[in-house]
Amino acid sequence: IISQTWTFVSKPAGSNATFSAVPDLGWYKFRTDSLGTYEVRVSTTTSTGTKDTTEKFYAANFVGFGNFQGNPNTYPKCMSCHAGMPEFQDVFNRWKVSGHANIFRRQIDSGAAYYSTSCMKCHTTGYDHNLVNNNNGFDDVARSLGWVWVPPPNPGNWDTLVQFYPGLEAFATIGCENCHGAGSEHARFGGDTNKIAVNYTSNSCSNCHGEPWRHSIFQQWEHSTHAEAVFEGRNVTATSQNTLQDCNRCHDGESHINYTKGKVKYNLTKADQVTLGCPTCHDPHGNSNEYSIRNNPAGSDTLSNGVSFAFAGAGKACISCHQARRNNKTYIVAGGSFSSTWGPHESPQADIVIGTNAAEFGFPYITGSHRNINNMCAGCHMAPTTDTGTVTRDKVGGHSMKLHDEAANYDHTPACNDCHPGVTNFEQFIAPADFDGDGNRESWRSEVAGCVTNLRIALPPRGVDSVAWQLIAQDSNNVTLRKAYWNYLLSIREASRGLHNPFFEVQFLLASKNAIVGINQISTEVPETFDMSQNYPNPFNPTTKIDFAIPKTSNVSLVIYDISGREIKTLINNEPLMTGKYTVDWNSVGNSGSMVSSGVYFYRIISEGKMITKKMMLIK
Repeated sequence: IISQTWTFVSKPAGSNATFSAVPDLGWYKFRTDSLGTYEVRVSTTTSTGTKDTTEKFYAANFVGFGNFQGNPNTYPKCMSCHAGMPEFQDVFNRWKVSGHANIFRRQIDSGAAYYSTSCMKCHTTGYDHNLVNNNNGFDDVARSLGWVWVPPPNPGNWDTLVQFYPGLEAFATIGCENCHGAGSEHARFGGDTNKIAVNYTSNSCSNCHGEPWRHSIFQQWEHSTHAEAVFEGRNVTATSQNTLQDCNRCHDGESHINYTKGKVKYNLTKADQVTLGCPTCHDPHGNSNEYSIRNNPAGSDTLSNGVSFAFAGAGKACISCHQARRNNKTYIVAGGSFSSTWGPHESPQADIVIGTNAAEFGFPYITGSHRNINNMCAGCHMAPTTDTGTVTRDKVGGHSMKLHDEAANYDHTPACNDCHPGVTNFEQFIAPADFDGDGNRESWRSEVAGCVTNLRIALPPRGVDSVAWQLIAQDSNNVTLRKAYWNYLLSIREASRGLHNPFFEVQFLLASKNAIVGINQISTEVPETFDMSQNYPNPFNPTTKIDFAIPKTSNVSLVIYDISGREIKTLINNEPLMTGKYTVDWNSVGNSGSMVSSGVYFYRIISEGKMITKKMMLIK
């Protein structure tokens, strides 16, 4: 912007409001001095031309709630009109027992000794907040009635206020107008909805929940990824509204709120973006859930494959979006429109934490116990932030939802310590075996990352550390290949590198790699001994199977030799295999179409220094 000019198109009669600059921020501001509508125009000039934008602002006085704690429900108080509307009556019934409604009453009766008028800026309706104004807020009504706060809190203070200062209780609460704005003009003009705010962002909440050092929830949220959510802005068909196929349900704050209520928001464009914020997850009017977490619609507490997450407590709000959104068993077979976006949706954390929806190759995977953590996602990611004065304050834990601060290279582990005492960073979670086969037993994160790399190298174009989805798309009948690619995407799009459910993730990564190179696990039971069966059929022509059992996760080699000891074929080349029973095929016809000669051959398996050799017969 080269220049900007601010003018009033219109002002209420008697207004002397003027604009003043805030140079450090490049902003302009004005203060309303009369009730009514202010229409403002800003003309901006840039290198490409000029643009005018006009907006209306409404100035009003506070009117109070009504019908609360014995306060008469007289016009123009909010419930004098809204009490006759069932939807608003439901809102009132939930709000009147909420923390918002009752915090002032509780604080003056039994609050902390330091409770003061500075706290009342947030705990009452219309109290001057950093700017003096005579707008019929709590402080103005209290002054006119002669009520004065005398600390400390004592039982009976509320009853005294109600009895001797009638009318003040209508403002002695966090009511409608704290969030929706002062209501006198809304009431005076017959309920004109332009003159009352409906805010789906965190802005209204931040006025009180963004007061460091004690109340820094808004600052935590600003450090979260949610504060800069990707917005899809897509119009979806009526049948897809509020389903797992509706992008807006999770990427747009208002759409998600509507989803929880069974409503829809049509004709979205990018200009309609509502960033995910406090009211996206919390119902400010209150409900029966802890922290007033919004309810998912009836019957929707299931993942795309039908697995329930109704047990997840406060974590249900997270899981409603952080899931694969596709059922691998139907999606892989159907094929879908194969592209760079094929596979599980980004951020499928819930599927991995719960231990489900990974493509299987004939046997189920064993899952870990993180799914049993109280409130699941919220139980770990919302652990309290670090102490005042630390560089990671508000950047990890709490409503930041983050457990790692990149700038400080800090891992937030307090929630881990109940089960893993003394752990201070994620690299201290050591895997029980060398799952990626690099010769070192490392942290779970390193082992999982190694398994991801091994699978990526095994996928087309094979042999290089990259994946070409176009080559996988060409092999449309290869379900095994698509299963392996699904599992690869499930891991990299979930992005925790094993921290959410390491053993589950290692299993499906290893199983995927083994399946596409021809090593098939046939059982998850733990064999008692290292063993290898006689091949079958035997004699054979041209293919035969070899079964073996691994009692401990280890690297395995399986090689075919001719009778002179010359190596003919390496079936398994020092590959890391998990505990279990396996089978591999040997096709004596090579890639060129030629077949090895009839005769006796030997096959030898080696694992952890132990060796088993057996003989087989090929007859043409």
